[in-house]
Amino acid sequence: MDDISLHILDIAENSAAAGARNIAIRVFEDPEAGSLTLEIEDDGCGMDAETAARAADPFFSAKGKKFGLGIPFLEQAAQETGGGLRIDSRPGRGTKLTSSFGLSHIDMKPIGDIGQSVMALVGGHPDVRVVFEYRRGTCRFYFDTDKLNEGDIKEGGPASFPDRLLVIKAMINNGIQRRQM
Repeated sequence: MDDISLHILDIAENSAAAGARNIAIRVFEDPEAGSLTLEIEDDGCGMDAETAARAADPFFSAKGKKFGLGIPFLEQAAQETGGGLRIDSRPGRGTKLTSSFGLSHIDMKPIGDIGQSVMALVGGHPDVRVVFEYRRGTCRFYFDTDKLNEGDIKEGGPASFPDRLLVIKAMINNGIQRRQM
């Protein structure tokens, strides 16, 4: 995958496929420490310890396919920058995937169009609550589809309507860009 946003979409799609009703995506950028941490947490079906331990194996898949490459590719991308990947999961409780990256490493992939990835996730899974948080140092941007679907904002239709999806994409990308300055 060419950038971090595509990894985010792939892993979040796995969450939705695992029955998640809530998906939280958090990106923490710490320029002083030279690190980026990505967390994707869901309330899906979760994995037992053996499955979680094997999830980064490119020749293992719990989805009935011969193999799944999303988690192994993310782990590789993180390791190439001196970082790593951790999976915390329990059956019936969901999964939290945490990956760390060295921001200044020559092999660090660009962050990419996170707004596009979140937009695709919301559009493809309108019944899933998606929370996105981006922090850079002490600056924070927060997005929650539940907030978009409440009160007067709901008058424009649910978050998954096409015109609202474009607003989501712009809102997230602008929120990230303002915190990077």
